[in-house]
Amino acid sequence: MIARGGTVENKKFCINQFIRVPEVRLIDSAGVMVGVVKVADALVKAQSEGLDLVEISPQAKPPVCKIVSFSKFKYEIEKKEKEARKKQKNSHMKEVRIRPRIGNHDLEVKIKHARAFIDAGDKVQLTAMFSGREMQHKDLGIKVMDKIKESLSDVAEPEGRTSSMGTRVFLTLVPKKKIKIS
Repeated sequence: MIARGGTVENKKFCINQFIRVPEVRLIDSAGVMVGVVKVADALVKAQSEGLDLVEISPQAKPPVCKIVSFSKFKYEIEKKEKEARKKQKNSHMKEVRIRPRIGNHDLEVKIKHARAFIDAGDKVQLTAMFSGREMQHKDLGIKVMDKIKESLSDVAEPEGRTSSMGTRVFLTLVPKKKIKIS
């Protein structure tokens, strides 16, 4: 089974005669450490078993090689990386827009929406929008944002300060880290 090098998830593996070092630390097909051997001897052993010699750790001194079927080795690595991607938590940015002259009931509804987003593990960006003469009273919009920040303080914390850009004021809230008690 002579094959060139192969790539798995942007990692290059040298296999068989493409391993360019004189000696390697060898692991046999049963997973037992054989020790430091010449590459030619390791290749003979791999070919006698009908498998490939794969360089799994090229940075080590001497590099570590394993006797395995390269296609099976490639499949195992791809499977592990797929599992790792599944376990990753992707958080999204959700936006809640408010006006400075928002009514109490409308504000409660906006807070409820923001709480649902935060409970789902997403970041929430509060955006206060101003128009016309409201621009002269940005402090009213900031007070409304502070009120929202206070009511969500049990589940979220601000990620930085309140910032302003043009006719809008922004504040980002992130979920608080939950402490697991075991």
